[in-house]
Amino acid sequence: MKKIFLLAMLTVLGVTTSNAQEIKKAKAPADAKVAAPKIEGAGMVFETETIDYGTLEHNAEGTRKFVFTNNGNKPLIISNTQGSCGCTIPTTPKEPIAPGAKGEIGVHYATDRVGAFTKTVTVSSNAEGQPSKVLTIKGTILPDPTPAAVPAAAPTVPKS
Repeated sequence: MKKIFLLAMLTVLGVTTSNAQEIKKAKAPADAKVAAPKIEGAGMVFETETIDYGTLEHNAEGTRKFVFTNNGNKPLIISNTQGSCGCTIPTTPKEPIAPGAKGEIGVHYATDRVGAFTKTVTVSSNAEGQPSKVLTIKGTILPDPTPAAVPAAAPTVPKS
């Protein structure tokens, strides 16, 4: 009886261990980061090309960042960034971005303007195959809440 019990336990343990290894093997590729292919020259790959501000209060903080990586083998030089209007103000990295390094392009939207918006930022650089790149910001700015109307005081009736 002890031998049968021992044999059953070893069988269960063996099956459990082999299933756990198969699960780990199946998960490994999904956990691995997908790297952008290396290119000859300077490269620019953005984590996202659109920033959705969502719905913001009037005059809320309007600064966000586009993060990118130089996936080339030469330094990336951002020569200019231009907003589509005066309400969209981008900031340009001053130093070249080394191969494999990350950089940021800041953008500030003037949230004193109420309503939905979609604006662009054009990035000019020495990136191979894409000397200019268009990024997008969008969202909605809510109007200031209107104060609740104060009920009028009831007229006083003189006592007779």
